[in-house]
Amino acid sequence: MKTDIILAGVGGQGILSIAAVIGKAALEDGLYMKQSEVHGMSQRGGDVQSHLRLSDKPIASDLIPLGTADIIISLEPMEALRYLPYMQSDAWVVSNSKPFENIANYPDYAQLMAEYDRLPHKIIFDVEQIAKDFGTPRVGNVVLLGAASPYLGIDFAKLENGIRSIFGKKGEEVVAINLQALQAGRKQCELNKL
Repeated sequence: MKTDIILAGVGGQGILSIAAVIGKAALEDGLYMKQSEVHGMSQRGGDVQSHLRLSDKPIASDLIPLGTADIIISLEPMEALRYLPYMQSDAWVVSNSKPFENIANYPDYAQLMAEYDRLPHKIIFDVEQIAKDFGTPRVGNVVLLGAASPYLGIDFAKLENGIRSIFGKKGEEVVAINLQALQAGRKQCELNKL
């Protein structure tokens, strides 16, 4: 078993939190894990990305080579497109459809979606709207994680335990809402595949 994951977004969207949840779940599942992070002026809405490599065998490098990623998980649609050269041919892209327009020359939305239309395996949806249904946009990252969960090669219950571990210090209410967000994302994945 090997899963190479690229997580992408902008500062403040919670990319590194979902990397931590996946990491905890992978370790509980008895997998090896390596991670590399890049924080590009994240405090100002700059790009943030993480390479997360999971395997049942030891992993030599924390960086994912071009053309080998199994999945891109992105909270920002343009950021996902930056990493398409890392994808292998049957990889999945799971992304928020709502842009975070943090630059003056942000690409035309129709052009972004046209790029997504070319991809054979994708789940693109408005993560923020689902998160708002929970009363807080702060769980959008976990909604996205739920949508990506079938492609990670990790038992869903272990992801739930990862949420309990990472968010436990914030209290039971925070854990409960994040578990609900994870389930909502998983449901969104099932709806998108119909």
